[in-house]
Amino acid sequence: MRQIFLDTETTGLSPDNGDRIIEIGCVELLHRKLTGNNLHFYLNPGRDSHEDALRVHGISNEFLRDKPPFSAIVDELLAYLAGAEVIIHNAPFDVAFLNKELELLGRGPFPPCVGSITDSLAMAKELFPGKRNSLDMLCDRLEVDNSGRTLHGALLDAELLADVYINMTRGQEALLIESDDTRNDTGTTVVVDLSRFELPVLLASDAEQAAHDQVLKDLDKASGGKTVWLQAAREKPQDAVA
Repeated sequence: MRQIFLDTETTGLSPDNGDRIIEIGCVELLHRKLTGNNLHFYLNPGRDSHEDALRVHGISNEFLRDKPPFSAIVDELLAYLAGAEVIIHNAPFDVAFLNKELELLGRGPFPPCVGSITDSLAMAKELFPGKRNSLDMLCDRLEVDNSGRTLHGALLDAELLADVYINMTRGQEALLIESDDTRNDTGTTVVVDLSRFELPVLLASDAEQAAHDQVLKDLDKASGGKTVWLQAAREKPQDAVA
């Protein structure tokens, strides 16, 4: 599965009021492995950034003067994204800007240009309801190092999002131990038939069993005789007699 993590920086918050994209960063993940095949552009938006936006991304208007316009990179961008699942944090924001840039060039909207779009912010809200789920907060929560993020940057944020996404979805892979040896030449996972192996059964020693029984007794005492598995054991002889 080819996944692309995408982020943009813009001159402001409203594409309908003339704000434009000034930076695009894309990071590729293939079979849950970062490939290094990333894409990054700075763009000349044809207008100055709002002061509030400048405080967020720190990309000066002067720096962007000699950068290409969106029209110069659009074909390369869409070819790179074609067929991929594009993962964006707060996707409606970035997609609205991409839609506007394409509209200004007389092209159709962005979503049909890619395989699918996933909003990682919506995913995070489902995983962590009632909590703040900004990229910085998710980095802290999932132990992703974001110490280099003093300002927003599209490529850096896309890289951080890739790490956050991998950590958020790690549970989906918990039952699959995958290495290079478990994939064939086509990239598909090879299923190993465990029935071919004789797996040993290791029984608890007398000391281990005694320690286990003591833990159960302590739990039963602490719960006032409400330990479910001991209740079941006590009831079993009565059921057998009945």
